[in-house]
Amino acid sequence: MMKLAIWALMLFNLGSVVAQNRVPVLKTDVPLDSIRLSDPFILADKKSMTYYMTGTGGLLWKSKDLQKWTGPYKVTKTDPASWMGPEPMIWAAELHHYKGKYYYFATFTNRGVKIDTVKGNVIERRACHILVSEVPEGPYVPMKDPTYLPANMPTLDGTLWVEDGKPYLIYCYEWLQNWDGTIEQIELKPDLSGSVGQSKLLFKASASPWSRERDSAGKVIPNKVTDGPWLFHTKTGKLGMLWTSWVFSEYTQGVAYSKSGKLAGPWIHEPTPFTPPNYGHSMLFRTFDGKLLMAVHSHREDKSGRYIRIPQLFEVDDSGDKLVLGARYH
Repeated sequence: MMKLAIWALMLFNLGSVVAQNRVPVLKTDVPLDSIRLSDPFILADKKSMTYYMTGTGGLLWKSKDLQKWTGPYKVTKTDPASWMGPEPMIWAAELHHYKGKYYYFATFTNRGVKIDTVKGNVIERRACHILVSEVPEGPYVPMKDPTYLPANMPTLDGTLWVEDGKPYLIYCYEWLQNWDGTIEQIELKPDLSGSVGQSKLLFKASASPWSRERDSAGKVIPNKVTDGPWLFHTKTGKLGMLWTSWVFSEYTQGVAYSKSGKLAGPWIHEPTPFTPPNYGHSMLFRTFDGKLLMAVHSHREDKSGRYIRIPQLFEVDDSGDKLVLGARYH
């Protein structure tokens, strides 16, 4: 039921606070499936021949072989005088190497600032933002613009996409306020230090043919959640997007393809989910030997009712017009 799905999502959000001044305990040779991490993102950095993994929580892990990991490292230095406040929550962090520098795309939440109340839900100040560093290990620090998106909108899960030489921030406008979550785009400055112009809608959650929930009367309707967009090209040049929502109480990932081959779409959604139930918020990367992998987290409830998310890797085939999910990668 959707009430359960909402509760699970909010429980995950509330349990993801990492204080900026907390020093993590460093561990070495940690197997991937022993790490508890939501929204995993892996940068395969050819310059250092190192895999860097981040996600929700604002911390970083390093590996040479994807098997044993060292971390977590604290890598962000946000401005306590900014809208984020002194100890922002950090969700869904991504690392992008772009024009010689490393950029940290993440969702920051200042729980001390309330921007709206919709249908009984108090909405905190939450937005996508970008930090920068000269090296993948950080520290990642703020750039020129104090904000990238309007302060009165809760936005999350921003990612980078470059089209026709222009960089774009692709992000979700959270369902808690608009009650039909969206995925949108906004152009970025050439050095990613701010945004340009107005955002444009790519699609709404309700456009999905596979995500479902029940309304208060028990009627089956489209789910309202948009989460974790990740764009890609197949080897045939097809533009696609992985994104996540819910099928009743199951966190699930789907895929859509742009009919025009451009961000403007229209976006045509596959009729069924891309992953099995309880996997979501993925991204794609290539190993140093050229294998295409999908990093995703599994989603399950333990005996105490707490939700556990663990990074997982799957092989993916992008040789045709559409992605094909392969076996778990060990």
